[in-house]
This record gives sequence, C-alpha cells and structure tokens, in this order.
Amino acid sequence: MPRRRIRVTDVPLRAAFAALRTELGVPSDFPPEATTEADRTPLLKGYEDATDLPLFTIDPPASTDLDQAMHLSRRGTGYRLRYAIADVAAFVAPCSALDAETHRRVLTLYFPDTRVPLHPPALSEGAASLLPDQVRPAALWTIDLDAEGRTTATDVRRALVRSRAKLDYEGVQRAIDAGTAEEPLELLRVIGELREALEVERGGISLRVPEQEIVERDGSYELAYRAPLPADGWNAQISLLTGMAAADLMLAYGTGVLRTLPAAPDGAVGRLRRTAVALHIDWPHHVSYAALIRSLDPGIPSHAAFLQECTTLLRGAGYTAFRDGVLPDITTHAAVAAPYAHCTAPLRRLVDRYASEICLAAVAGEPVPEWVLAAFEALPREMSEGGHRAATVERECVDLVEAAVLKDRVGEVFDGYVVDLDEHRPTVGTVQLATPAVVGRLDGEDLSLGERLRVKVVQSDPGTSKVRFAPA
Repeated sequence: MPRRRIRVTDVPLRAAFAALRTELGVPSDFPPEATTEADRTPLLKGYEDATDLPLFTIDPPASTDLDQAMHLSRRGTGYRLRYAIADVAAFVAPCSALDAETHRRVLTLYFPDTRVPLHPPALSEGAASLLPDQVRPAALWTIDLDAEGRTTATDVRRALVRSRAKLDYEGVQRAIDAGTAEEPLELLRVIGELREALEVERGGISLRVPEQEIVERDGSYELAYRAPLPADGWNAQISLLTGMAAADLMLAYGTGVLRTLPAAPDGAVGRLRRTAVALHIDWPHHVSYAALIRSLDPGIPSHAAFLQECTTLLRGAGYTAFRDGVLPDITTHAAVAAPYAHCTAPLRRLVDRYASEICLAAVAGEPVPEWVLAAFEALPREMSEGGHRAATVERECVDLVEAAVLKDRVGEVFDGYVVDLDEHRPTVGTVQLATPAVVGRLDGEDLSLGERLRVKVVQSDPGTSKVRFAPA
C-alpha cells in the first residue's frame, strides 16, 4: 500500500519523534533471546547454487535491508525475470523467541529519523540481506514473459545467490536516460513499460504518490513533494508482477494468503471528485478514475495533493487466508485489478515469509509446512493490527512535522484551497496550503469546496496540537 513517507535532513525533531515512539508503545530493543537467535548461522541444505547469476538490487542509497535482487534477460521474442527474495525462513525458527517477536512487531515502522525493524539488524541488515558480493539464501523466482510482457511460466525454488551491485533509483534513471545502461538494466525500462501497458489494459492503478520531504534552510523549515521517477514505477512493476504470480500459484494450489481490496464504494469516489474540484483538476464524468490517475503529473503541487488523497481508496485492503481448496469470496485486489499477494519484502513484512513458503510448496508439489498453516487463523488479524499501527505512526509523524514547519509562523497568512468540508459541520473544513505542502483544519463560516482563500495559522505546536487555520 502506498504510504506518505517523510525524510528529515538536519531537523531538530528527534526528541519529539522519540517521545512519539514512547507514547505509541512502539517496540524498541529486541529481547536478548531473539537477538541471540538472529546471530546464529543457519544450516542451508537443499539449496541450488545460483551464485553465477549477476543479480543487482535497486533501493534508496542508505538502505541496507535489501529484500530483492533481480536479473532481466531476453528469451526468444520474450523476456525472463530472475527475482531473488531474501529467505527469512532460513533464519527464523518456528515457535522461537525471534519468531514470537516478529509476530509482535509485524512490520518495520518508518519514522522520519529512524526505522523500527521487524527483525534484528544483524539479520535484516546483515546475514539475510541481499548485500552485494555476499552469498545469501533466497527464494529465487523465474518468471518468463512473452513479447507483450504477459506471464507464460512461473517457477520458484530455494537457491544460494550473490548480488553483484547495489543500485539506487536516481543512478538507474540516469543510466537508462543516457543510454549507458547494460542490457539487464535497460530491460527494466522495457519490461516495466510493457507491464504498465498491461496494467492499463486490465484497469489497474499504480499511484505515483510523491514523497514529502522536510529540510531546514536559513533557520526555518520547508516542506515539499518529491515526485517519483519512472524507474521507481518500473521497479514497482517487477514486484507487482511477482506478487501476481504468487497469487496465481496459491489459487491453483488451493492454499494461500492474498492481499485483497474490494471495489471502492461510490461515496469514496464521490469524495475524490469533490477534492478534484477543490484542486481545480478537470475530471469529466466519462473519464474513469484509473484514466484520470494516469493523466496526472506528481510534479504539479495540486496533482501531488490529489494523488495523496487517492490513497484513501486503499484503506479497505486486507489479507485473506484460505486453505484446502476452499477459495475466498474475494480473490482480487481492486487497485491491481487481479489476484495479488505480498511476497517480496519478508525482511520488512511478516506475511511475506509465509507467502514464500506456500509458493515454494506449491511449485514443489509438497504440503505446506505445519508452522505456516498454524498461523493462518491469526495472520490476517495480526497484519491488520500491524498495518493500523503503521498508519497511526505515519499520521502522527505527518502532524508533528507539519506543526514544526509552522510553529514559528502562527499569525501569518497563506494562500490555500478548501479541499474538503465536514458533512455534519459546514463551518469546518480542510485546507491545503499552496506552499508549503501542509494540510490542516479550517474553522470559518460559509466555506465553499474548492474555494481559494487566504488563511491564518492560529495553532501549530509540535507534539501538543495539530495545525489549525482560520480565514484571514
């Protein structure tokens, strides 16, 4: 699920974020037993040797918890994807202290100043991470595609792999744009664009949600959006392709854990239409939601704000476990417009470890391990609760950062747009500032949706109160 991310550069907010972690009961240190287990060397038996495969990773420059490594090649008129996913199950023994701690944490939590990992760093940033020039156990996917990028064959098996290079999005984009990328990297663009075209064909939606950044400049704070690069989208298509292949394997096998999302209710789409009016985005009634999203430019502030609001349509997403051939009522993810499963980020998301095991069993024609089946009843609820906690962390961090941006500017006046109104209290609405990229509550009279007006900051105290505005 797309999430609004914030990065802090030399901003004195670390104490406030630490206090927030305490307030929300976010786990801190790992229990000694879990840390000890994470330091143990696993016994790797039955793994194929794929260390000759020249894999590469694509992640933010500072990332060290590397879940995926890929290699792309041509195969006749089509293509072959080799996608290595960190084999976390090789390190986490069922019913162990480490296993119990991962079920308590569920997800890696991201704060602007740090991350709270799902696994001890010795594992997630060391022994299990697909770091360059290190032999690592992995679930190695092989997915063959035809000339249009459609899947023709899928295989996954345990293998020892060795990544050759750790790349970042900006560097990948520069190399591809300059025409200096070698074929495996150039094929990221080719296959990514083919998969994007298929996404359009099936009615799927990939939100290019901008990343919100905060920096300190000349003694004051600034907030802006960073629009994602095309390479971000191409890389996401590789992960999406693998998640769809995993879901197909599970459905054919009769046992699995899907990421599902029902179609958005009419009211949710209607609210987005009102937001589009407020942000002066033309949305003719004959144009579908998916078509509108693809027409937007995340580099334009009003489009960036609208794309962020579009994430509300993903709030009904959940996890659906099934077994013994009894398929669930809903098997698809509305935004993907196909069956889909989370399986490509096991270092940062609990359910992916279980998804890998199911897919490995399905391809091998073997029973699913009992420890996987034993988790089926609780896993969807655990993931839901973990997702709720992550959303709360994100929301509170956004509120804190926005309040910090305006804390010394109470009483100042800004240009803004009314982007939403309270259905029960017409004098209460939400205003989006033209600049900086801040959204807050507006108390006034006779507010009109989409109205451009001057607003005054009346409240902004990081850690104590959220941003509030009043008509100037």
